Amino acid sequence: MQQIEIDEEAGWRRERWLGLIGGLLVGLLDTIASLALGIRFEAGGRDGTWLGLGFYAASFAGIGHLVGLVLEGRRRERRAAAIIREQLETVDATRARLSQSEKLAALGQLAAAVAHEVRNAFAVIRSSAQGIAETLPEHDDEGRESCSFIVAEIDRLTSVVNSLLSFARPLRLAPRPVNVHELLDHAQLLVRQEFDAKQIRLVRDEAAALPAIEADSDLVVQVLLDLLSNAAQATPPGSEVRLEAQANGAGVEIGVADAGPGVPVDLRTRIFEPFFTTRDKGTGLGLAVARQIVEAHQGHIAVEEAAAGGARFRISLPAATADAATGAAA
Repeated sequence: MQQIEIDEEAGWRRERWLGLIGGLLVGLLDTIASLALGIRFEAGGRDGTWLGLGFYAASFAGIGHLVGLVLEGRRRERRAAAIIREQLETVDATRARLSQSEKLAALGQLAAAVAHEVRNAFAVIRSSAQGIAETLPEHDDEGRESCSFIVAEIDRLTSVVNSLLSFARPLRLAPRPVNVHELLDHAQLLVRQEFDAKQIRLVRDEAAALPAIEADSDLVVQVLLDLLSNAAQATPPGSEVRLEAQANGAGVEIGVADAGPGVPVDLRTRIFEPFFTTRDKGTGLGLAVARQIVEAHQGHIAVEEAAAGGARFRISLPAATADAATGAAA
């Protein structure tokens, strides 16, 4: 930044000297033209041609220098106006971030209050519904269905409360060098039941040698579980979901690709916004929490079109430093 300012200052000063040189050239041309036309100056009977022409040349040089100064001043004014605009935009952006932080802080307090009030009640209601279902006669299918519905709705509401807490709570990372293959193994184990229930195949496609990443393994697995669960909901039964990993520059890229309808181009940035969802029963917090976790690891998450036409979520995470990876291996 300082070098840019030095270059701009040199450019502005160059204009005044170019104006001076331009004025001198005009004065020189005027002198040559005057001599060619035979114009002469006399003062007190003495020849003052060169003195007069010299005065005109100096006048042109002065005018050129003044023109250069005016141009320099206008450039400085435009640059100052641009700097003021940039500063105002920065202030507006900072103000918006502060406003968003205040909203998130209020949301965190609300989420904590809601969780405190309803979590125990949810647990009691769920336990009671299960207890009632166990005491019903064998032929009372309608009663069992009602109890099952109560349990399912309680689980859904509990998930909403947990999502609010996950999004509103400040993240506390416990990063360490983590083997990427082990992360994928853990995530695959946890989603196996959901995938088997929908008869969806999970296909692994990963490089044999991957660098370790500096990450909180529990939080990264949470992100993978959310992406894999979304993929299972979007993928038709009997299809497959791909879980990919490969080295990417100074880090690792992990991809989750489904065979669903995909994400429209105009929604690919909004889909990570809090409370934005395309599902009827979605909270719109899952992907927002995923982005929060990934960015807390100095990573990046994005969505693109998969090879099969569905959606492919791509996570880029930085590799662990050589010293940290060596220490973990030891």
